[in-house]
Amino acid sequence: MKLVCSLGVLAVVVCVWASPRAMQGQTRPAITGIAFVRMYSVDAAASDAFYGKTLGFEKVMGADGIARYGVNEAQWLEVEKLPADSPETRVAEVAFTTRDVKGLQRYLVAHHVAIEAGARRGGFSVRDPEGNLIGFVQRDAMKGKLMMSSRATSRRVIHAGFVVRDRAVEDAFYRDLLGFKPYWHGGQTDGRTDYVSLQVPDGTDWLEYMLNIGPHPSAHTLGVMNHFSLGVAQMSDALAALARDGCTTADCGKTQMGRDGKVQANIYDPDLTRVEFMEFVPSGTICCSSFEGRHPVEVENR
Repeated sequence: MKLVCSLGVLAVVVCVWASPRAMQGQTRPAITGIAFVRMYSVDAAASDAFYGKTLGFEKVMGADGIARYGVNEAQWLEVEKLPADSPETRVAEVAFTTRDVKGLQRYLVAHHVAIEAGARRGGFSVRDPEGNLIGFVQRDAMKGKLMMSSRATSRRVIHAGFVVRDRAVEDAFYRDLLGFKPYWHGGQTDGRTDYVSLQVPDGTDWLEYMLNIGPHPSAHTLGVMNHFSLGVAQMSDALAALARDGCTTADCGKTQMGRDGKVQANIYDPDLTRVEFMEFVPSGTICCSSFEGRHPVEVENR
């Protein structure tokens, strides 16, 4: 038997037991990678200067009031105005690409996952067991609707992460129901697990659990933990692009070796959301666990 969870009315997590036979009766369509990450913004002009000038992406303004910055033909970043209720996190949604969005919606409904009201054009959204908004969009949903820039500091979104309180409950959703698979895990020190990376079932992009966060994190801590990552082949190229585009803070020229052996650099948008530049493959010492999946590359078939 498998435990399947969904976020129901009044933010109550509803769990039902589904037999393996029942689970096998529903085929899950392919989930191939990250489609977009959407951030909340207090100051639209400041956000546009960051995503458009500092990161070098071209903006397309939607009729829904959401600014979309094309990273490649299949991936983009979104920025929308912070709502009146001012949620603590500034990462509003993480969305994934599927080859059959209608089939995936049927699959999730069949497993008692509630669909969010106001479905987006070309996709839909749900809440994971801890209340994070997770979207799914059809492959090529935005093809021809995004603008690409020659000044872009990266051409790939490779992962997104957020605070996770209960790893087992989230695993029931991402691993058991959606088929995400282990990529790497590690911690700030050996013998400790603070980060769990799960790749999409049919690609190399991953979702990162940020574990062991206190009950009342500061805005800065939330911004560090709730983040997204831009992949690069050589970090020196990303730093050169940031310098060219006018990034002058100390973070813009600072790199570090991650615990996973990958070179990284971290900068922050005006609302403190961390943007983690990361090389595609490790070049340093890898702590804690070996990699269990393929590393991302700049161009992948979705």
